[in-house]
Amino acid sequence: MPTEHPSEIAGLTPITPQPGKALYRQVLPGIMQVPADLLLAASRKSSLWPMTFGLACCAIEMIATYMAHYDLDRFGIVPWPSPRQSDVMIVAGTVTKKMAPAVKLLYEQMPNPKWVISMGACATNGGPYTRYDRVLQGVDKIIPVDVYVPGCPPRPEALIDSFLALQDQIMEDRSFEGRGA
Repeated sequence: MPTEHPSEIAGLTPITPQPGKALYRQVLPGIMQVPADLLLAASRKSSLWPMTFGLACCAIEMIATYMAHYDLDRFGIVPWPSPRQSDVMIVAGTVTKKMAPAVKLLYEQMPNPKWVISMGACATNGGPYTRYDRVLQGVDKIIPVDVYVPGCPPRPEALIDSFLALQDQIMEDRSFEGRGA
């Protein structure tokens, strides 16, 4: 028996397991057991890094959402300019057929799991430019979209609401590891 620390003697005595109580709860009282997928999903939803690039007037509203009045940082949402470290793509504005390959390439460069927010009428279905053949009739024709933000242009509150909806979706699909490559 160690005599240097007499207060530790009680912790060094062997325990006898009690039936009906988990052994880890007897050895380590106060330890909480949670599924690993719940822990990962909670950390993913609380640290979203959207890749922001503006294609049209919706980008002004997206920029306003990051300013001090709305402050997305309080939700753990930090804008990021590189696709290699981002996990959310915000498509804000009109996607032309000439720009579509670049949008798809940026999406493919993002690591899994990744999510897409289609912001505004132009990104969702072409908006007021639907009659022009140069405009893509929705970004979901080239990449999968998780959340649609309606409006022309949508208000910053609508983008915040879409992030909250995306966070709920991440928690619901917590066992899902993201879209496959």
